[in-house]
Amino acid sequence: MESQARGGTRWRRFGLVMVPSVAATAAIGVALSQGALAASFAVSGQQFKVSVDKLDGDGFVQYGAMVTPAGGEERPVAVSAFDHATINNLCQSVVLPVPFFGDVTVKIGAGSNPDNPVEADNLFIDLEQLNADATFTNIDIGVAADQTTKGPTPEAGTLPGSFAQQADGAVLTDVRQTAWATSAGTFKLSDLDLSLHRGANECF
Repeated sequence: MESQARGGTRWRRFGLVMVPSVAATAAIGVALSQGALAASFAVSGQQFKVSVDKLDGDGFVQYGAMVTPAGGEERPVAVSAFDHATINNLCQSVVLPVPFFGDVTVKIGAGSNPDNPVEADNLFIDLEQLNADATFTNIDIGVAADQTTKGPTPEAGTLPGSFAQQADGAVLTDVRQTAWATSAGTFKLSDLDLSLHRGANECF
């Protein structure tokens, strides 16, 4: 199963990235609070959760941006991207409020077989929260967003000279994250399992 990224989208995203250091997080936060980073298009008014046993990615870049959830106010996010990633035991969930029925959880699982992981190219995420153990290869923190040379190129509209970080590769384990939106050039979901559950039955 493959899905192509939305044509004409200003910010492409995928649900698996990280903030590698407290200093980097603080710098992104300062840039956002000063209005230094471009806003993205409106997204769904609901966040979703993603858990992963392991993500092994090549070509990583991260920079700050804003998202505008439908019916809400702008919120700061860390946009992170990989050239390519393999993902073991992916779980994604979102809780949908259904009138007169109550909450329904939509849960997607894939890549449960370590020998047949999820694979994705040109991956992007608008990330709000992440917990994981992470190892980076040849990381550069504090690169100008318009001068990054590793990972996918930041989208048009990113403020030249604004804070970014990049690495040749990254390995994340025990990932738990909350995000607003995701996308990928190619997203291959092996052993896909989609299920509906009454009430809240999230990945974590």
